[in-house]
Amino acid sequence: MKKTSLVLAVSLAAFLLSACGKEESAAPEAPAPEAAAPAPAPVVAENVLGKSIFNKTCALCHAAGVAGAPKPGDTADWGPRIAQGADVLYKHAIEGFTGAKGMMPARGGAATLTDDEVKAAVDYMVDLSK
Repeated sequence: MKKTSLVLAVSLAAFLLSACGKEESAAPEAPAPEAAAPAPAPVVAENVLGKSIFNKTCALCHAAGVAGAPKPGDTADWGPRIAQGADVLYKHAIEGFTGAKGMMPARGGAATLTDDEVKAAVDYMVDLSK
């Protein structure tokens, strides 16, 4: 009984594989077009750490714009900040900052965050705001 089931399973698999091959070979391949299609946009790995830190800590202010916090995706508000460069954004996020539009508490008020975690969250918000 076991041998019969095994033989049937192998036969079925062989049949399906041979049928698949016949379908593929039945359709002729179209010749490549003369003009190359534009290259797809590069795939960017998701900043999982930054997203997690943002959701747990940063979103408390940045999602609603509390105390002048720029909302992710608001290119008008983020543009001048991004133009200052990543090092300035990291410094303000890690050490804290008070400016004309509001204030940023050091480490977003979460003293236990590491520099790398803060930087990942900044990178996440910047990526959403370009």
